[in-house]
Parts: sequence; structure tokens; C-alpha cells
Amino acid sequence: MPQTPIFSSMLGSSCSGQVQPDMGERCVDPVYQDGNLVSGSLEALIERLVPTMDYYPDRTYIFTFLLSSRVFIHPHELLAKVGQICIKQKQQLETGTEAEKLKSFTAKIIQLLKEWTETFPYDFQDEKSMKELKEIAHRITQCDEENGTVKKIISQMTQNLLMALSARSQYQEIREKFRQPVTDKGTILKTKPQSTQKDILSVCCDPLILAQQLTYIELERVSNIYPEDLMQIVSHMDSLDNHKCRGDVTKTYNLEAYDNWFNCLSMLVATEICRVVKKKQRTRMVEFFIDVARECFNIGNFNSMMAIISGMNLSPVARLKKTWSKVKTAKFDVLEHHMDPSSNFCNYRTALQGAAQRSQTANSNREKIVIPVFNLFIKDIYFLHKIHTNRLPNGQINFKKFWEISRQIHDFLTWKQVECPFEKDKKIQSYLLTAPIYSEEALFIASFESEGPENHMEKDSWKTLRTTLLNRA
Repeated sequence: MPQTPIFSSMLGSSCSGQVQPDMGERCVDPVYQDGNLVSGSLEALIERLVPTMDYYPDRTYIFTFLLSSRVFIHPHELLAKVGQICIKQKQQLETGTEAEKLKSFTAKIIQLLKEWTETFPYDFQDEKSMKELKEIAHRITQCDEENGTVKKIISQMTQNLLMALSARSQYQEIREKFRQPVTDKGTILKTKPQSTQKDILSVCCDPLILAQQLTYIELERVSNIYPEDLMQIVSHMDSLDNHKCRGDVTKTYNLEAYDNWFNCLSMLVATEICRVVKKKQRTRMVEFFIDVARECFNIGNFNSMMAIISGMNLSPVARLKKTWSKVKTAKFDVLEHHMDPSSNFCNYRTALQGAAQRSQTANSNREKIVIPVFNLFIKDIYFLHKIHTNRLPNGQINFKKFWEISRQIHDFLTWKQVECPFEKDKKIQSYLLTAPIYSEEALFIASFESEGPENHMEKDSWKTLRTTLLNRA
């Protein structure tokens, strides 16, 4: 990703994609409203992507078009079309005698390719895309036989691209093993826990430190999510042109792994609470996680905060009325207020906006942290996709829709680039990532063992679950 901001604001003019002067003979079918590009044919939008001697596309347009183009055309096909336009312009310039203009044009083409390979390296993972890239590079370097400067720049660009692809490939090869819930952990069906059994408080009893370690894990995982991954929400579903790209869509492992982390954290919180036999200790555990969630909120780590709240709202935990009667719930009520789902999570969105504004003016990485609730972020993109068509009735691409989607994705990418200011604690993180978690059935058993069934329905459920788990064991 480019290091400098692309979108200066949610609705700012910096994302207008305005046509620059002296465009030459270019397609004229794109439609603009108030200086903003809102629609156009695929061919015309590709034309706007390719520089000329006197024009270079706005970076917001480059990002948005390259991001959204995969819905309509394979990256290698787009590269081929870009290459054809480049070669045609180069040939026109070569017929003249103005060598400096040819050098200027060449430099702009290299810059476009550089931005493309840095921002969307996975577009070049297949042989077809690499072949097209090498073809364009070969044609461009033909005018650089004297000093080889262009060749050196392209060589470095290619090397950086291969390193980026290699790094991503290595990450996929060491995919984490999804932590499977425990159904018959030794203490579930016992009235007393083993004395050697660890819990989170034995590893970390400071809510702030645990919140910081959760944030470290969040930023580490979110760093492996790329714009192409997020765009699959659009390109891999029911877009009008889905038949063109479905077979070449990158796997969604990164999104699934991050979503799995949220679920594991929720279940870990519930496990830690339900498996405590003594009410006093269980009350302490609940209050501890409330404090951790509050620290996550203060940091700007909304995803961990939501996961913790979700874990405490699971039925096996929520039914522990004797425990909750001893909990000082004022702080928990505040947290639930922030995550109130009414009015499309209005309270959360206000808090998120405040954290985003703080991040923009922050002087330290600590103040720059913004980790949104990931499943809500995904739903927002999907909602934009569903309520707006990819193409307008006249057949043109609805580019206004993709401005909105790319703006949200770019915000996410900006937040994920923040370097974590907290030092890694291997002991705490090892526990968070590997401690056994109970299945839903096991959670209910542990909950019933802690506080017995209160009605006939719960008694029947308890008997059924107990029998089921004993038979499995």
C-alpha cells in the first residue's frame, strides 16, 4: 500500500477522479457529477487508468479502479489491455523526434506499474499476469538501451513484487490450526477443579496488560488481510460479471482466520467463567473480563471488546444469575450501551468515528489504534454491494458504488498499518491462543455444575447433555 493517505475524508474532493487537462484523444463516455466520476464503460475506465505524456491518473482513481476492476475482468486481462494502450502511445511518440516526451511517458508507465505491484501484488501471482508485466516492461526498456536506468528500476520493482508474493505464500503455508473446542475436558463433569488447572488470572491479572496483548494479536492478524481479500465480498458473490472471475478468486483464508479468532476469544471468555466452581472466584473472573473489555474500548480495539462481550452474553454465562447478582454491573452496562445493536449499532459507530478522528491527529502509535468490529465492517461492505448494482441500466459500470466501497476498505487498510506500541508477552499470548476452550455443550454442563438448573427445561437439558458427554468419553 502507498504510505501517504489516499482518501483525505469520507466525502472529500480528493476522490473525485477528475479528468485532467490535455488528455488527448481519449474515450469521452464517463459520466461526472459535480466533478466526481460516477459511471463509465469498462473500456473508458481503463483509458482513464493509463497515463499519457501530459496526464497521470489521481491515486484515488488508481486504487479504486484496480480494486474494483477484478469484479469485471481478470488482472492478467486488464494488464494486457493496459499494455496495448501503452505500446500504442509509445509507438506514436517514437514517430516524432521528441525524445524527452518519450522518457516522460515511460516514467509515468513505470510509476503506474510500481503502484499496482505494491498495492495489489497478488494480482501477479499467476503466470499470465507475470507474463503480461514482463511484456510491458520489455517494450518500455527498448528505449533505454543507452544507460539502462529504466531496466534497473523495473528489475527492482520485480524483485520487490516477488518478495511480497513469497511473504504472503509463506504465511498461507503456516496457516494456524483452528483451535477445536474441548467437549470432555477432565474437570467438566467434576464438582472440584484440579489444583494444577490454570486460568487466565494465573497468567495475567492486570486488565490493561491483557487488553494490550489482545490488541497485539489483533494487529498481527489484521496485517494479513489485503484489499483483494475484502473485495471478494463483492466479486465472489452475485455480481453481474461474476462468471468472469469466480474461477480465479483468491481464497478467503485470511478473512476466515480472523473471524475464527473472534469466535475463539468469545468461547475462551465463556470457558474461563463457566469452569470456575466457586461463586466468589467466578464473580471475580466476570469483573476481570469487564475491565479488560473496557481497556480494549479505551485503546480503540473494538473487535476484542465485542468478542469479550459476546462471550459473556452466551447463554451458559448469562444464566449464572447468582454470579451476576454479585457483579458490579455498572461498567458492563456502559459497554453494552456502546455495542447496542439498535439503530444499526449507532453508538458503536459514533465511538468508532471518534477513534478514527483521534487516529488522524495522533502523535503516537498508541493513539492511532483503530480496530473495528470486523464482522460489522464486512457487513457494511456487503450491504453497499447489495443495495447498489454493479452496472447501470445503460450498461455502464456504477463507479459511484465502488468509490464508496474502496473508501471504506482504504480506511481499514490505513488502520491495519499502525505499528503495535505494546511489547509482546509470549506467555500471555500463548495462553490466549492455545488454552483449551469448551464447546457449547461443555459450556452448558460447566454452567449447570456451577449453578444448578432452575426449571424443568434446564433440568432436562442438563440430563441430556451430561449423558451425551459421558457416552462420548
